[in-house]
Amino acid sequence: MKHVAIYTKSWCGYCRMAKILLDRYGVAYEEIDVTRDREHEQEMMRRSGRRTVPQVFIAGEPVGGFMDLAALAARHDLKKLLGEDE
Repeated sequence: MKHVAIYTKSWCGYCRMAKILLDRYGVAYEEIDVTRDREHEQEMMRRSGRRTVPQVFIAGEPVGGFMDLAALAARHDLKKLLGEDE
């Protein structure tokens, strides 16, 4: 499985939903909490071009936020993107 990283903030409901979705798919991920971490938040914005959380990356490539992740799952493309067979 490819490396998955998710930038989050502690108070973010969409972040919680994204982590629940990843957990449901059995995806191990690195969580980077940017609630009080301006340096990592700047890194997230540089990498994704976005200011909102969550921001999900698979194999270093930006996937987007929760809605983007949910759309991938709904189209059955999430496992393909992770390098898994359906």
